[in-house]
Amino acid sequence: MTGPATFVEVLAAHAADRPGQDALLFLSDAAARRPGAGLGRSVPSGRAGALHAEHLSYAELDLAARRLAGWLVDRGMFREHVLILQSDPERFAVSFLGCLYAGAVAVPAPPPVGRRSHHDRVLGVVKDAGIRLVLTDRRAAPDVSQLLAAAGKGELPCLALDGAELPDAHDWRMPDVGSRDLAVLQYTSGSTSEPRGVMVSHGNLLANQREIAGLLGTGPDVRIGGWLPFHHDMGLVGQLLHPLWQGATGVLLPPDLFVRHPVHWLQAVTDYDIAVSGGPDLGYDLCVRRVTDRQLEGLDLSGWRVAVNGAEPVRADTLRAFAERFGPVGFRPEAFVPAYGLAEATLLAVGHRSRSVPGAPGAVRGPREREVDAASLQRHQLTDPHPGEPTRTLVSCGRPGSPGPDLRIVDPKSFRTLGEGRIGEIWLRGASVAGGYWKRLLETNRSFGVSTAEGDTGFLRTGDLGVLSEGELFITGRIKDLLVVAGRNLYPQDIEHTVQQVSNLFASAVVFAVEPDRSHVVVVQEVRTGSRYDLDLPALNLAVRRCVAKEFELMAGSVLLVRPGTVRRTTSGKLERSAMRKLFLTGRLQALHQVVEPAVASLLAAAPPYLEVP
Repeated sequence: MTGPATFVEVLAAHAADRPGQDALLFLSDAAARRPGAGLGRSVPSGRAGALHAEHLSYAELDLAARRLAGWLVDRGMFREHVLILQSDPERFAVSFLGCLYAGAVAVPAPPPVGRRSHHDRVLGVVKDAGIRLVLTDRRAAPDVSQLLAAAGKGELPCLALDGAELPDAHDWRMPDVGSRDLAVLQYTSGSTSEPRGVMVSHGNLLANQREIAGLLGTGPDVRIGGWLPFHHDMGLVGQLLHPLWQGATGVLLPPDLFVRHPVHWLQAVTDYDIAVSGGPDLGYDLCVRRVTDRQLEGLDLSGWRVAVNGAEPVRADTLRAFAERFGPVGFRPEAFVPAYGLAEATLLAVGHRSRSVPGAPGAVRGPREREVDAASLQRHQLTDPHPGEPTRTLVSCGRPGSPGPDLRIVDPKSFRTLGEGRIGEIWLRGASVAGGYWKRLLETNRSFGVSTAEGDTGFLRTGDLGVLSEGELFITGRIKDLLVVAGRNLYPQDIEHTVQQVSNLFASAVVFAVEPDRSHVVVVQEVRTGSRYDLDLPALNLAVRRCVAKEFELMAGSVLLVRPGTVRRTTSGKLERSAMRKLFLTGRLQALHQVVEPAVASLLAAAPPYLEVP
């Protein structure tokens, strides 16, 4: 007897088997709660000043998805591409599942509210994906309609889900789709290039769910949740769909509420018994920096047994700082699960679960760290530290294999498979690897179904750099971000992290190289100025250049100090180095103070009047 072929079959079965069980809990700030806003039952937490929950059972979720599916089928959306622009997690969930129930292809994207970069992304997706219909809400509908009209797409129909009259659910029929049919066009984050639509089938979704369960040890009795946006693969596949695949309960916090008040993530874990949660490195860092001593009162993180960190790379100092800060309220370091994944592999590729230490009863080993010689990384090798020489600490993402795809480290030029201790491109092969990029045959042929020099075929080229050490995977960077200066391979994230330590006023930083020979390195560093007018910006700028010269033997002749919020990130939190390079070269970065070397200044389309040339 074979199992389900589509996610629709899985969810419909859960609705029949456990109709009254909570499928999803949607959390909100009680003060901002809109009465009657949701489909389910509204239940406040018992703790004063805590979060408010909207409970949606499997029967209620199934009913809502069937009703929307009927509306979509009536409008000919079977196998068509439907754009989902929902800021409300509950309406997103219904929109996404309604698409699957209709046999349509769901295309999630960030709502174009407040950010120009989101506007550009939405229009790019509409054009690239051949969108036939847009699902949104009443709040975003005016902006969406205006945006589409301005781009010549005013005829594209839109449905505000929270104001729609939908048909009866009894006429719904299981769509005629199978495991090979597309379920989602998941657009990549665009951290190193323009976003591309990854073709994720129902089979890919189910295969990756099995791999996630095998790594994290989840089941129907485990509560899973978090705050990640659903238009990103980690939020969609890991936090919305995984509990529904298990028949468990998902507990979901709006991303904007977490960003405003990071403590709400920890309150959700405490109040709603979340055992499995996670996010990128910056989420943990935000909690360390912004959760106050007073906010620690009443928190209990002892039930948080799996804390996934899906950053590229995972930072050892972030893990240590979070464990130290929240250890007193029950968080255990061994709960950390550093993981590596990407949209092209649906989500998860490799992850590290803590294991008991052999010969030490009761002892548990947390994420493995390895301190290596920094200079060896520049030669794409992994060697132990030399006394008195700079080092870098890498965090293991676990052992490739079951559960998870087949993984190789490959020389990106010769395609030869590399042995342990050699840094190369990560290649993946398995059931969760997607079918390619939508309407991008050349890029699909370049990245999917590739063969090694030894004749092993069917691999995905990830574009990520990594190394195997004692069978475990360590991520070192991305090929497109790599800075090649005087024959050395420098990783921008190392320089960014080091520069941020120069001053406690420094926030995000981004480092990239520019033409003509890409040996000119530019540093863009955010400065928290506040109400201070006595900042010595030239001195801070000089300190940055001296730091880079000392730590990396590299002349950073161009350093821009900018206001917080200038450095762009993708919706998943990754630095958009390529976008920042473009903004710099077109003169669209407004600096508080900058120094730009002459060779780089000549490349700028429009240099601001306060340009200084050393």
